[in-house]
Amino acid sequence: MRWVAKNIVAAKLARAARCRWLYAIGVADPVSVMVQTFGTGTVPDGRLEAAVREVFDLTPRGIITALKLRKPIYSATSAYGHFGRKPYSRRVDGRVVDFFTWERTDKAQALIRALR
Repeated sequence: MRWVAKNIVAAKLARAARCRWLYAIGVADPVSVMVQTFGTGTVPDGRLEAAVREVFDLTPRGIITALKLRKPIYSATSAYGHFGRKPYSRRVDGRVVDFFTWERTDKAQALIRALR
């Protein structure tokens, strides 16, 4: 998922990264977490996979919570694409709404600490 890969690159653990995980029906945690750095990683991909499992809550509930997916922001994401935009917050209808949460790199330092 882009959100995790962006944090790996932001932590300078790789110049490029692709992250994938697989679920089984009825199992909340992914049964497989894969990180590919295409030879650009500063540590082996297997160590990154372990760090990703430690730092990120990859359960469906964890992803929904982390990316604030229960607060839809359709109008902001419907124009000009929804990837590659800077995250920001704005007051909408009396509440603060976070936009483009999947672009945040707030877990980069936690990934570095997990690899020590």
